[in-house]
Amino acid sequence: MKFIRNFLDRIEPQFSEGGKLQKLYPIYEMIDTFLYTPGEITKGQTHIRDALDLKRMMIMVVAALGPCILLAMYNTGLQANLAMTEMGVDTTAVEGWRHSILGMLGCGYDPTSIIDCFLHGAVYFIPIFIVCNAVGGGWEALFSIVRKHDINEGFLVTGMLFPLVLPPMIPLWQVALGISFGVVFGKEIFGGTGKNFLNPALTGRAFLYFAYPAQISGDAVWTAVDGFSGATPLTALATADPTVGMGVVESTVSWNEAFLGLTQGSMGETSTLACIFGAAVLIATGIGSWRIMAGVLAGSMGFAALLNGIGSDSNAVFAMSPAWHLVTGGLAFGLVFMATDPVSAAMTDKGKWIYGLLIGAMTILIRVINPAFPEGIMLAILFGNVFAPLIDYYVVQANIKRRLART
Repeated sequence: MKFIRNFLDRIEPQFSEGGKLQKLYPIYEMIDTFLYTPGEITKGQTHIRDALDLKRMMIMVVAALGPCILLAMYNTGLQANLAMTEMGVDTTAVEGWRHSILGMLGCGYDPTSIIDCFLHGAVYFIPIFIVCNAVGGGWEALFSIVRKHDINEGFLVTGMLFPLVLPPMIPLWQVALGISFGVVFGKEIFGGTGKNFLNPALTGRAFLYFAYPAQISGDAVWTAVDGFSGATPLTALATADPTVGMGVVESTVSWNEAFLGLTQGSMGETSTLACIFGAAVLIATGIGSWRIMAGVLAGSMGFAALLNGIGSDSNAVFAMSPAWHLVTGGLAFGLVFMATDPVSAAMTDKGKWIYGLLIGAMTILIRVINPAFPEGIMLAILFGNVFAPLIDYYVVQANIKRRLART
């Protein structure tokens, strides 16, 4: 790969100050540092020594998302193939150009074939991923050029998280609109990566959720088959007869299937098992806060157990046990990858516990008390983002008062 290094060194003067393309230097720097270690080094005495820079941290997060990405493609194809075979839907229900691509790849629609399911899901996930990164990356580059600073690697994670929290049938123009809102209004207007107080991926999804609810939360968006309607377990329970309770969920999906992620839902949020792998990677590398994860888990499971014990004659969601709450919807995904965002989360150790407990309890409160919003975790994390600075402030003030009392 030495020829690439030589080529980049040869064209660098064109992008440096005084060169013909100096305004495009952030794009050159992005490509150079993505492929190679930055050439600049710190000179003189330094106070912090760490081999983990921002680029490596973001790449590690993307690696932790690997199982979720693979399950997103496989489960999307599996649910579509099951609908087509078991419900009698023929291949004409697959959008024309996608059907043509699958035909060229020699892919059938067999739900028992891992390859068929993976390829069928890939023709939905990959276009969403490409549109998201092309549009979002374009906004990142534009703001970097205008502000004359480097393109930050933070979008690597945003560009991976956003497609995973979307349904497969969402129109691609809405993907572009959602990521635009998330990047511009959720991050760039506050100064870019490191200065935003809201999670950009969740900001974009929240915008789509309220602007286009039929395309982001309707029963017909979860299965990649035109005209087929399939509700998520949480949506099915929210609209179920209270006398039936969990029977409406258990009749369509087992707890083990929900744990593995073989159920309806946003493409990358369904597998709790994949999220556990991601949590292990993030905690082992010190990137994700175990305190926040434990706080969200304790808050959600504790509050779910409380409401489950209380019960309700008019709301079927009260019947969902803590174990089922953990494997349905995006609770596990949000707990591991969204709530732990180092920029928008609480910074102090005690604050991380409070922040996590708040998000966990809010998630269950929204899910159970207000079935009109059956998911909960997205709004709960954004709520926690808003209160994170206040939580840290009071934690720091309490520490100061304790130290003053000892003097």
